[in-house]
Amino acid sequence: MYDIKGYFEAETITEATALLAANPNLKIIAGGTDVLIKMHGGQIKGTELLSLRKIKALESIRKSEDGTIVIGPMATFSQIYNDPIIRESIPILTEAAISMGGPQIRNVATIGGNICNGATSADSASSLFALNTRLKLQSQSGERVVPIREFYLGPGKVDLKPGEILTEIMISPEDYRGFGGQYIKFAMRQAMDIATLGVAVVCKLQDGTFEEVRIGLGVAGPTPLRCLEAEEFAQGKTVSVETLREIGKLAVKSAKARTSWRASKEYREHLVEELTQRALKIAIVNAGGAELV
Repeated sequence: MYDIKGYFEAETITEATALLAANPNLKIIAGGTDVLIKMHGGQIKGTELLSLRKIKALESIRKSEDGTIVIGPMATFSQIYNDPIIRESIPILTEAAISMGGPQIRNVATIGGNICNGATSADSASSLFALNTRLKLQSQSGERVVPIREFYLGPGKVDLKPGEILTEIMISPEDYRGFGGQYIKFAMRQAMDIATLGVAVVCKLQDGTFEEVRIGLGVAGPTPLRCLEAEEFAQGKTVSVETLREIGKLAVKSAKARTSWRASKEYREHLVEELTQRALKIAIVNAGGAELV
């Protein structure tokens, strides 16, 4: 049973922010794949829900005139996987989308819900971190833009203030043009299981060297994270197996892995080192470089 005290539906962003302003205790529901499970498990009780499902403006995926890719938070993972803009410009996100559960889940689960749930295991988070994603948040008092790296505050906690909703997920052209990428989800049952570790890598090459590398990790700490020390080391280095080996070791330094029933701290750190290198080898080829053997 679901302990629901009230249910509201908004058809516009303005209507949604007005409802939230009038009742800050409303719990936003998008696809419902997280919220309903928590309610069924008794983690959320006696709540009033605000559904965003009728706000069509929040479903669109488009590329603006300056090349910024704008993803509506109500876009489902099936939409993201099949969208031609994302497939052409940021295919790393399609890899994350296809890793999100089975077809039934992907048809309902939204990327905005995946982000706002605040889980370090969110399949989209690692890729969005690697892509330097920015989030537009709106309330009745106005809007603000937050880098996704600053949005995650702790386990299950995000920087979403009372009365705010996520309205746009934005990726600038300088953060995807010329880059190759790869996302690897390591899980016991692949897409049908929560990730033991998620690794997303993007890189840009120049004359056999790394012009830029970005590495996003999920389930390597209490929140998704970036491997800044490894990224800084990679800049300007020759693309080689030896360079990748050092990048993998440095990536472990950024990890804040812990032991859980899914995996030990030591095993997760081993995965960080190994999968970072594996993802980079594929990303190099996707960026136009030669295959490393």
